[in-house]
Amino acid sequence: MDQYLQNVIQKALLKMDLSEDQIPEIVIETPRDLSHGDAATNVAMQLAKPLRNNPRKIAEQLVDTLDVDPNKVSAVEIAGPGFINFRFAKNYLYDELIEILKKSDQYGKSAQHSEKKVLVEFVSANPTGPLTVGHGRNAVLGDTVARLLEWSGADVQREYYFNNAGRQMRVLGQSVRTRYLQILGKDAELPEGGYEGGYIKDIAQKLIDQYGDSLADEGDESKFKQEAESAIFDEIRKTLERMNIVMDSFFNENTLYEDGSIDETVETFRKKDVAYDKEGAVWFKTTEFGKDKDTVLIKSTGEPTYRLPDIAYHANKLDRGFDLCIDVFGADHIDTYPDVMNGISVLGYDKTKVDVLVYQFVTLVKDGKPFKMSTRKANFVTLDELMDEVGEDVTRFFFLMRSPNTHLEFDVAQAKEAGEKNPVFYLQYAHARIQSILRKVNETASLSDDVDLSLLKHEAEVALIKKLLGFPEAIELATKHREPHRVITYLNELASGFTTFYHDCRILGEDEDLMQARTELAKATAQVLANGLSILGITAPDRM
Repeated sequence: MDQYLQNVIQKALLKMDLSEDQIPEIVIETPRDLSHGDAATNVAMQLAKPLRNNPRKIAEQLVDTLDVDPNKVSAVEIAGPGFINFRFAKNYLYDELIEILKKSDQYGKSAQHSEKKVLVEFVSANPTGPLTVGHGRNAVLGDTVARLLEWSGADVQREYYFNNAGRQMRVLGQSVRTRYLQILGKDAELPEGGYEGGYIKDIAQKLIDQYGDSLADEGDESKFKQEAESAIFDEIRKTLERMNIVMDSFFNENTLYEDGSIDETVETFRKKDVAYDKEGAVWFKTTEFGKDKDTVLIKSTGEPTYRLPDIAYHANKLDRGFDLCIDVFGADHIDTYPDVMNGISVLGYDKTKVDVLVYQFVTLVKDGKPFKMSTRKANFVTLDELMDEVGEDVTRFFFLMRSPNTHLEFDVAQAKEAGEKNPVFYLQYAHARIQSILRKVNETASLSDDVDLSLLKHEAEVALIKKLLGFPEAIELATKHREPHRVITYLNELASGFTTFYHDCRILGEDEDLMQARTELAKATAQVLANGLSILGITAPDRM
């Protein structure tokens, strides 16, 4: 209803000869005193200063211009200095409740982005080790944003971008070769900055199981690098699948070198006079885009900085016909991704088709203290270890329950709580509790198809129906702002609304007609909880 009222008000303001730029954000709120109506807005008061008019007179003109559907809104009233109050039509809430029950697991879905082909690129960790807690927030955010877009009708593809070349991968291969030789009893030392995690020994042991000592005389690390990459990617896929994440495609950065995209990008930059040579390196004229200094594209060693393949990669994405490309990046990219956006703009692409979701990093709190992680050293915590400790659902939920732009402290002790103090269990218990109530109703009563929902007049019943009707808007706002935690906030409010309803309004033991009406309201609540949890990639158990 909020979205409907916002649209109606905006259309009326445009008829009053206001431009879209002059129209403020239209906020719809529930009045504290329900005798004032079901919804209210202060938009007339917001317009008083720019229109240089009395807010009450603006409200009167706006109300006269409003074109509301009488099946949704029965009355529009002006109160106080210029508040506009709306009263819902008598049967509006009940008609909408019927719609929720009819739509079932489709309720909340829309066709808003049905014409859009979207690529969400996330995780994108190079295959040098298992996914750690540090990768978890990226993975869950990316997948949940993809789910939100799918609920809004978009055709979504999930992509994992990786680089299996360069020094990191060479060191990985050398580290595996060293452990392989050491297990065979030969004298070998890890390279400088070598990977020390136990998984390196595991890979080396598998090579011995498969090849024996036949690789001992291998002249370089290439065979070991290749085997390590394959083994690590197998584990990465399994970890993601365990978190309810399945990638549609994996894109190798090396493709961009093989098909000439990197060379073409530099050549185009030179032609457009935004690239030049200096001190043996190739520079990007980022000062032309407002930066204090120009930026190196190719080092004097001949090795590109990551910006260059990233620019070519984004051009590749847009060449594949995606209408929107979403990147999920950690906060360390805040200063650098604008170079990529400016680069694709130079190449002639529309950079507004690329949307970057930047998230703050995660601190894993263990025994009340932050636990530091390093893939190279052996003191990191893998996502699998975290899921072993707290479970898959809890892991996903905790990564989502704060705004992406706030630092996330993942408290293992809270995550391991088995009761309703655990925020994910609170929602799952709410769903399981309703299913338990519905089972008892089915066991003790004979339900008919003829239900009189107009019996739902109690304040707690009406409030719960209104909250259920807010689900599509919660999804829309979470999708628009790329903020999945908004769905969690909504579900918490819904679960709280159901608790109030169940406390004030008995289901079993009531008059049969009222019991049936309340049973339908409980069914709708369980369905919306399940729908919301599915967007979060979390199960909605019937029993706990």
